[in-house]
Amino acid sequence: MRFRIATYNLHRCVGRDGIENPKRIATVLREINADIIALQEVTSQPEIADDVLATLAAATGMKSIEGFTLTTTGTRYGNALLSKLPVSAIKRYDISVKGKEPRGMIQANLNLDDQTVILWATHLGLGIRERYLQIEKLLKIVDGIESNSSVLLGDFNEWLSWSRPLRAIGKRFTTRQSPATFPSHRPLLKLDRIWVRPVGRLTTLHAHSTELSRVASDHLPLVADITL
Repeated sequence: MRFRIATYNLHRCVGRDGIENPKRIATVLREINADIIALQEVTSQPEIADDVLATLAAATGMKSIEGFTLTTTGTRYGNALLSKLPVSAIKRYDISVKGKEPRGMIQANLNLDDQTVILWATHLGLGIRERYLQIEKLLKIVDGIESNSSVLLGDFNEWLSWSRPLRAIGKRFTTRQSPATFPSHRPLLKLDRIWVRPVGRLTTLHAHSTELSRVASDHLPLVADITL
């Protein structure tokens, strides 16, 4: 079985032109045609008719899974998943560091071809020490769960491939070279990542760069094909 996953920082659906346009993001998501997508910096206002997360789910024909980390009056913000695949269980983890913006991780259990695939989606903080502590928490979770295959993806805000946190993750997952995704119009930094284990399950990995995706957000989507 082969399936496609992606991670995409939506930047609140605000493009490089300063315009907030969820329909533009939805078109990019349809271009990708992934089976499951991790979203970062997504907003939701369930009380209004054109709620962003509901709009994206309806436009792609996917089910939404919330993992919001910030909640104000009428508005939620943070992580989410969109999935065409059957999800048997969801768990949400708090990996926040005291004094910093709240951060979380979504765990989704997928049962595919009699195999269990565990997917973890997250968005790490901006501080070096903050990310170090978050990855410590994250790896304790990852190391404590066994599965046939697993995927870790999201916006890690780490651009140095030799950084200690990335090396710690690389010891546990496939170590394929990741393409740059930020800024979207001229990608220089590898902020977005997809890791897979065991080695060999990851068959392709690329940044989705089109005329539209280079404008719709400040990040390009990162896309991977996985074979079980």
